Amino acid sequence: MQTLRVNGYDMAYIDVGQGRTGAPPLVCVHGSLCDFRIWSAVLGPLTAKHRVIAVSLRHFFPDHWDGVGDTYSIAQHVDDVVAFIEQIEPRPVDLMGHSRGGHICFRVAQRRPDLLRRLILAEPGGELDGTLDPNYKPGTSPLASRIAASAEVIAKGDIDGGLQIFLDALEGPGAWKRLPAAPKQQLRDNATTLIGQMRDRRPPFSRADAEAIVTPTLFIGGANTRGTLPLVLRALAAHVKGSRTEMIAGATHPMFEQQPQRYCEIVLDFLEA
Repeated sequence: MQTLRVNGYDMAYIDVGQGRTGAPPLVCVHGSLCDFRIWSAVLGPLTAKHRVIAVSLRHFFPDHWDGVGDTYSIAQHVDDVVAFIEQIEPRPVDLMGHSRGGHICFRVAQRRPDLLRRLILAEPGGELDGTLDPNYKPGTSPLASRIAASAEVIAKGDIDGGLQIFLDALEGPGAWKRLPAAPKQQLRDNATTLIGQMRDRRPPFSRADAEAIVTPTLFIGGANTRGTLPLVLRALAAHVKGSRTEMIAGATHPMFEQQPQRYCEIVLDFLEA
């Protein structure tokens, strides 16, 4: 593990593999309740051909945040990722994000396309506005309500209880109980970040946002993912010019943990095309 000073914060990351001389590194951004360890299932195949840099965002493991303060937000994390990439050589880089990390990567591509060669979005998290969702209604989304319910329980000290609410809503009843010990601990290590996410006011995706993306983009989804995530993926993919979409059979939202070989095949094909 290494750290890089970005916007007054020491961002932790791992830097693995060599890649071809002069080839762009692949920077990976995790989602909610995760950290750089979430990419472990795919590091082997990806680093065989590419240098992979996986970051832990502000306030995530190895940081142990108390949930206090206003420095946890999509805007802050986008600023941090931009500042991180600006210190990486060579540039432009390839950028990959999962879930909330996909949202962050989308916003980086929207703001600083000059920093990116290719963009990979694995079921980017977020909401759609009325230009992308005919059923859009102003107010708190079901996802935001779920996060708030989980965060309130975590803030009272019941870490496992709050995580069970979140995971069961995302993956179905009993998902938390079925989860092995190691991934459970990873979620516990990042549980307090949901307190910050409860306060986050991330802007919804709009059609204009999607049409503004000029970086060659790959969307990846789990064919069996529930809820709004597939709707967001399809809506964005329909309006990001020239984008490619791949759905992984038999997988849900943690697709690269469930089907790592297929996930890597898709990513490598896109990066090397």
